[in-house]
Amino acid sequence: MSDRTFLEEISIRNLGIIEESHLELSTGLNVLTGETGAGKTMILTALNLVLGGKSDSALVRHGSDRLTAAATFSVATKIDADLQAALDENDAAVEEERIIFSRSVTSEGKSKALCNGTTVPASVLSDLSQYLIEIHGQSANTQLVKASRQRELLDRFGGSSISTALNSYLESYQSYLDLKARIASMKSASSMRDKEIAELEEFLQSWSKLKATRGEFAATTDEISRLSSVEDLRIAAAGGSEAISDEESGALTALGAAKRFLENGKGRDSRLDAITEQISESFYILDEAARDLSSYLSSLEADPDRLNFLQERKAALTAFVKKWGSGSDPDEVMVELAARAKSGRESIADLKGGDERISELEAELAAIKKELINRAKKLSSARQSAAHELSKAVSEELTHLSMPHTELVIEIETPDFAGALKESDFTNSGCDEISISIKAHPTATKVPIGKGASGGEMSRIMLALEVVIAKTHPVGTYIFDEVDAGVGGKAAIEVGRRLHLLAQTSQVIVVTHLPQVAAWADTHFRVEKRSDGLIVESGVEKLGDEQRVEEIARMLAGLEESSSALEHAAELLSMRGQALNR
Repeated sequence: MSDRTFLEEISIRNLGIIEESHLELSTGLNVLTGETGAGKTMILTALNLVLGGKSDSALVRHGSDRLTAAATFSVATKIDADLQAALDENDAAVEEERIIFSRSVTSEGKSKALCNGTTVPASVLSDLSQYLIEIHGQSANTQLVKASRQRELLDRFGGSSISTALNSYLESYQSYLDLKARIASMKSASSMRDKEIAELEEFLQSWSKLKATRGEFAATTDEISRLSSVEDLRIAAAGGSEAISDEESGALTALGAAKRFLENGKGRDSRLDAITEQISESFYILDEAARDLSSYLSSLEADPDRLNFLQERKAALTAFVKKWGSGSDPDEVMVELAARAKSGRESIADLKGGDERISELEAELAAIKKELINRAKKLSSARQSAAHELSKAVSEELTHLSMPHTELVIEIETPDFAGALKESDFTNSGCDEISISIKAHPTATKVPIGKGASGGEMSRIMLALEVVIAKTHPVGTYIFDEVDAGVGGKAAIEVGRRLHLLAQTSQVIVVTHLPQVAAWADTHFRVEKRSDGLIVESGVEKLGDEQRVEEIARMLAGLEESSSALEHAAELLSMRGQALNR
């Protein structure tokens, strides 16, 4: 086994414009480059599918029966405790020092997921992958402005000191909630004990017989609606499909014509190129929608027997909710009733215990709350310490990313633990409100990160956070999809340098359009789109030294044979080599 977990191989067959591709990745910095539309995104699409993402028959290459994709992870000698727990929970195991995820999707839309050759639900791949790989797509910056994501990053950085404190707090918090609800139930029922006991026993018997599941009413109603309206749905979908796909007057035809006209001017005016790219993107989005409509149409099928069963089941659920619950949303009522059923036997015992038992439980509740407050304070203290360290480390890291005056400010707002605490002060994540702001320079007013940073700055801040967090809580593999968006010049060189630094402790895979970033690669792949006039396909090639120079020259100037671009490309690669030898 290796000293760390990493993504060893990606294999793809018959996905989109990719007929067959095989990537053997290194443990360091892996870079994927290629012209827009070459198929780089399709590789990430394949990986997302393998990691438990949503399947779609539209991804199957035209003319093929099925697509297959696989990812092989080499597992570290000492398996991470969380990963081992996830493996045990899903009855999975490491075989021959590897974990192999694979996924197949047929042109009819049937999907199959495997873990080390054993068929599993796709959700198992998703559960396991979170301990192996972290993907920063183009939406990662948007996620960073969310309080939940900010808290997640801080808690990751804090490591065991925060996780231990949080687990301890959650233990007390759940005990407090359970006991509080139990006491409330006892008090409300104390005056009608005998009647309540009889009602509870009848309810528990009915609940056991019903065997309801979470969200069943809404799911049943939706399926009834669909099965009752198959013909109307078919007409609607067919009409929409024709409006989009009609060869003479469809939207795709019009967009395709506009795309072909605009491509005649490609490379002559950057403003027109930008418009052309927008039209092309709209064409592919609409084309995907057309395939989705076609797939939807083929899935519509009447099933009278299933419809009759669902109508009878809905009637039973409705009758149960009407008798035992109250509220406008049957599924919400069912959740409440499920909770009632869970505590039903304890409630019966409590009802028979009387007021003396209530007094005993109230004393127990006071002791638990005291313990809860103490554990909440310890969690807040751990976060305060981690926030200070993380703010300082990321701010220092930003100086290396051409943001020398920018300061990251992480603030923890906590309630007054010595005062009167409200029930709302306690949540599943503790009592802390976490916010991340930035200061453009030492004397500037701090501004929330989502308002005070440009797209390029947000990319660098996200990268700085991951570089710092990886030092204390690394993930085996990081994937960055255009993390360098909005970045250029010197900043791009520094982004490449920090990605290479991150690759010293974790495997890094980067999709980039910037030659300054590509120059830092340990392993460089070029994605190319080829066409024989009839068939368009994409392929992936691992580049040698000379090929790297040519590819970086193309990225610099758009021309592989430009002498000035070749010189500049060689200079970039030489600069990287000199930096590594210092």
